[in-house]
Amino acid sequence: MERPLLEVRNLTVRRGNRTVLRNFNLTLREGEKLVLAGVNGVGKTTFAETVLGFIPFEGEISFEGKPVKGKKDFRELRKRVGYVFQNPDDQLFMPTVREELAFAPENLGLSRDEVAARVLKVSKKFGLENLLGVPTFNLSFGQKRLVSIACILTMEPKLLLLDEPTNGLDRDNWLRVAEFLQTFKGSVIVITHDRELIKFLRWRVVYLSELDFVSSLKFEIPPKG
Repeated sequence: MERPLLEVRNLTVRRGNRTVLRNFNLTLREGEKLVLAGVNGVGKTTFAETVLGFIPFEGEISFEGKPVKGKKDFRELRKRVGYVFQNPDDQLFMPTVREELAFAPENLGLSRDEVAARVLKVSKKFGLENLLGVPTFNLSFGQKRLVSIACILTMEPKLLLLDEPTNGLDRDNWLRVAEFLQTFKGSVIVITHDRELIKFLRWRVVYLSELDFVSSLKFEIPPKG
């Protein structure tokens, strides 16, 4: 039987006196794509931050068949999971687009030639070639969103985890991100309440509501909330 890429069992997360997630279970197979949907405040971002090891939790998390528990485990997991923040300004910090794209592969210890090749590859994918020398703070919001996704792809992660990737985008950039997600060859979890994106992707949907969830085995539009 094929092992899951990511498996979360009985995940419970508390923030202060509030229980955000309770006994949450999710399994993602290698190469599978799914949407984690729900209204604001039900724990979608909390789920992502917990999987990445930023929030204490109860329950079990495993990745590629191995339990993920301590700080060392989560450091290794974050090398394999590319996380795109909801707000690109929380993610981008290097002086230029080129340096932003190069940061992750450089920290993976890759050679200068391999780093350059990855930067060129992802910049072409998102039409960023003419922006490589531009300071990141001079980019439009849509350009920052594209760069935030592109810089994660230079890691060549096993799993992409994107938090509200279409928020605040104009139509052209919305379509560019949506089409990228639809054609990407790999495992993806998209966190969103964008009903149009859910309909466009037609992936399996896990719908989060207050302290429970409904998981479908095929595409479905979550209820309005």
